[in-house]
Amino acid sequence: MRTQRIMAAAAATALAAGLAACSSGESDDGTVTVNWWTWDERQAASYEACVPGFEDAHPGVRVEISQYAVDDYFTKLTAGFVAGTAPDAFQNSVPLLGAYAGQGQIMALDDLIAESDYDLSVFDVGVDSWRYTDGKQYGIPLDWAGAAVYFNQAKVEEAGLTAEQVRTMTWNPEDGGTFDDVVSRLTVDENGVRGDEPGFDPDNVAVYGIGSLASGDFNGQTSWNPFVSTLGWRLGGDAAAWPERLPYDDPEFAQTLDYVRGLADRGLMPGFGQFTVSGIEQIGSGSVAMIQGGTWDAATVTQIPDVPVGIAPTVEGPEGRMMISNSNANNIFAGTAHPDETWDWVSWMGTVDCQTAAGVEGTFLPSISEALQATVDAQAEQGIDLSSFVQALDNGELYPAPPTVNGQEVVDTIQPMFEAYFTGERDEDVFAEMAAASEDILAP
Repeated sequence: MRTQRIMAAAAATALAAGLAACSSGESDDGTVTVNWWTWDERQAASYEACVPGFEDAHPGVRVEISQYAVDDYFTKLTAGFVAGTAPDAFQNSVPLLGAYAGQGQIMALDDLIAESDYDLSVFDVGVDSWRYTDGKQYGIPLDWAGAAVYFNQAKVEEAGLTAEQVRTMTWNPEDGGTFDDVVSRLTVDENGVRGDEPGFDPDNVAVYGIGSLASGDFNGQTSWNPFVSTLGWRLGGDAAAWPERLPYDDPEFAQTLDYVRGLADRGLMPGFGQFTVSGIEQIGSGSVAMIQGGTWDAATVTQIPDVPVGIAPTVEGPEGRMMISNSNANNIFAGTAHPDETWDWVSWMGTVDCQTAAGVEGTFLPSISEALQATVDAQAEQGIDLSSFVQALDNGELYPAPPTVNGQEVVDTIQPMFEAYFTGERDEDVFAEMAAASEDILAP
């Protein structure tokens, strides 16, 4: 999962003090260079579309975009914080807001917003997620991510099912709803017997109905979260931001995860860690019929040669559909030598025109609805149906991942407990331990 990779990469940054980062500068002719960083090569290429218009409107300012793989990105970023040479502005993920704002590494943007009459109401997703505990705004939203079900259309047809049955799957923790029926039907053992037929062998499976929904990730964005959230459970409990505990000890949470773990016991999904290749590779090889993945997977999974893949919404549960959504935003380095020029670029990126131009070129979901629709329309022309994500936004089926203090400590503490549960080393008694541990980490 993308957030887990980001947090893991950030954990390594304490070792990075000796690395150097690019810094902004001023040339002999007075031209100011604003450096902007991202970890996503598609975003780097897409936002290049915004640069010519910006530079035309801001003579004397040029923008330099750099992209680094996520495993290097935060190491280089933190090295730049230490040396005072971090990029002027950079893409960040909400789990790291607490650390960077708390350390004074990024600027509060309220004065710049007020002075330029910048209108935050243009955004449909992400604004509140980027307010720190001091009540100030530290980020200008770029894009957001959610979850979807990707399914092998041929295998659905071979099972005698329709795409509509996949797109309208219901779920409940008692009997699994129609989701359970679909997954069972799509599962085939090595003798050709399906998971809903007599004689099915759960120990010798050729095609699993769905890729693993087990995860060591603390928020389960593309695994268990879209299931338990349909019961009214939220990662932050009653707190939309800066929770002081994570309610893993909720009985409905335990019931949901028991159902999810049971799918592997029944042979309907692979066991935790059984496959070492990505879900996209699993669906491409035919070892699974469906996977639950993120928005960032859409362009890749739907372009697998000779494997037609459809996109479906996550399951509808007792309280409707609901999923956690992570937000990315622009932050400005507190040590930038050119705050005004950097703000000009950051606020330019947060316009309908820029996010539309970038979104049409990319596969991420812009935080401005008008730009989002342009992205969806452009991707539809390439055979990629992103309508389920728009549907989730329009229907209020998203809730923001709450920013937390000490986010990396949460990951380091909680992940081994999840892994122990899904490998069968621990049972549901671990959930109370997880909730208590989160309280120790998050409580002021």
